[in-house]
Amino acid sequence: MSARQKLVLASGSPRRIELLGQAGIEPDHLHPSDIDETPLRAEHPRSLARRLSREKAEKASESLKADEKFAGSYILSADTVVAVGRRILPKAEIQDEARECLRLLSGRSHKVFTGICLITPKGRVRQTLVESRVRFERLTREQLDSYLASGEWRGKAGGYAIQGFAGSFVVKLVGSYTNVVGLPLHETVSLLTGEGYQVYGAWTSGKH
Repeated sequence: MSARQKLVLASGSPRRIELLGQAGIEPDHLHPSDIDETPLRAEHPRSLARRLSREKAEKASESLKADEKFAGSYILSADTVVAVGRRILPKAEIQDEARECLRLLSGRSHKVFTGICLITPKGRVRQTLVESRVRFERLTREQLDSYLASGEWRGKAGGYAIQGFAGSFVVKLVGSYTNVVGLPLHETVSLLTGEGYQVYGAWTSGKH
């Protein structure tokens, strides 16, 4: 009898956990990887998303090697980067950062990149990158002040969460919506199933 497959998510993001749950995937363990997310000099936004997702997965893999319970697990990580041109916007932690992000996004298009990295039980590293383009309406002072007061921006790449109030700012979205939320679901499921992780069994087991 083969051992039950286990999945470790190298993130504590409630959004990513919820998105995985939408596909019937429940991680066996959450193992957020605390790494330096500072962009390298002249680093392109897409390169940053790929690099950080891999570093998160590799750090989680290394720290779990000695853990008998989770050794041999699939390890999944992701990192989302919001950019205007080549300018990488921060994950806003203070209101001034969020205000500056929203001023930059107001009335223009920006790109959202999510790097996904999967390390298989045999140690194989698989990566993919997903890009979406989002256009915001020109924000009024009332919209900007009200959104900042809501606090939804805190800890979000680019200073907004599309699944919340900021969804009303979006004039146009080209590409994956779940990518903008923080984990492109189609590509994540494809990556997992392509490496032998059984996603669809939960759909018929009655557990979801």
